Amino acid sequence: MKIKGSRWAKSIALIALAATVASCGLPRSGPSKREIFEGSVQRSGDAFIVGVNSRVTRAIAVVPALGFTSGFRNAGIVGSDTISPGDTLGLTIYENVDDGLLTNEGLSSTVLEEVQVDGSGYIFVPYAGRIKAAGNSPEAIRRIITEKLDSQTPDPQVQVRRLAGDGTTVSVTGGVGAQGVYAIERPTRTLSAMLARAGGIAIPTEIAQVTVIRGGQKGKVWFQDLYEFPQLDIALRGGDRILVEQDRRSFTALGATGTQNRIEFESRTISAIEAIAQVGGLSTSLADPTGVFVFRNEPEEIANQVLGRSDLKGTQRMIYLLDLTAPNGMFEARDFVIRDQDTVYVTEAPYVQWTKALNALTGAVTTVDGLSSISE
Repeated sequence: MKIKGSRWAKSIALIALAATVASCGLPRSGPSKREIFEGSVQRSGDAFIVGVNSRVTRAIAVVPALGFTSGFRNAGIVGSDTISPGDTLGLTIYENVDDGLLTNEGLSSTVLEEVQVDGSGYIFVPYAGRIKAAGNSPEAIRRIITEKLDSQTPDPQVQVRRLAGDGTTVSVTGGVGAQGVYAIERPTRTLSAMLARAGGIAIPTEIAQVTVIRGGQKGKVWFQDLYEFPQLDIALRGGDRILVEQDRRSFTALGATGTQNRIEFESRTISAIEAIAQVGGLSTSLADPTGVFVFRNEPEEIANQVLGRSDLKGTQRMIYLLDLTAPNGMFEARDFVIRDQDTVYVTEAPYVQWTKALNALTGAVTTVDGLSSISE
């Protein structure tokens, strides 16, 4: 009986010691559920802790709003490429005679390379004289030269092309097949057509964003929306800068997950379930599925809606709690939208700290027993 009492006392002492050790600085992946709740506004912190349900998922279902202003959308299609002072043109003149005005003997055409438009906007063409080039398209210049030569050589044929100069051009950079400066021509007057001219999108299309900078204005759209919403396929203007880049939104995963890292979005929207899966799921040996938290700074409009209030001002610290073991827990996590800069944190199961404490104690006892046996 005395032996049983002694064993019982040792067991109680061991449990008490384990509890003491567990409350001390044992290694762990982050705060416990209790410690997180201690940071709520109801206690000693300044964050609102909200259990996720269908009402909450509807209130926070916000995705990045991208689009063009009316100034971009209402701009009409521009005409043909317009020549400007300083541009350099190339001219090819064909004559339907053996001994033409400009052609050498045995040749049917003459090439005039690097004909520069002067500061007044004119070019000089032999036998045609000074031609007003600035403000005209290459096609208009072709017609003018043809008319000037028509009375001097039978049926002249003229080609005009831009060799250098700004003119009505746009620059396309970023994740496209061929970055460069492109003239706005008949086939490339809209954004989608110009992107095709630049070799198409060279990054995943689902997360590709297209930014257009026009003077002091800037607009951004998802690449896929150019085809789903025709009104976003805006007309281009000379000097537009087009940047194609991959979506850089990300979230951070911490705690008892498969990996702890900063994770970039792989799609336009991502749910809590997808975020957890993207980092390897919950750690089967550590994670508490009732303690999945999402930390976020929420705008006052959404914070008031989530909390059913109207008095909150400014950005609010919100902590959303997902219980994957609840009857609808998996569905709620599937409907909960992760946003840029969110922190997804999974707490450790309560028994984990006890296991660590017991392992620490049994390891210490084993060490003591070993030392005792050595000293005997």
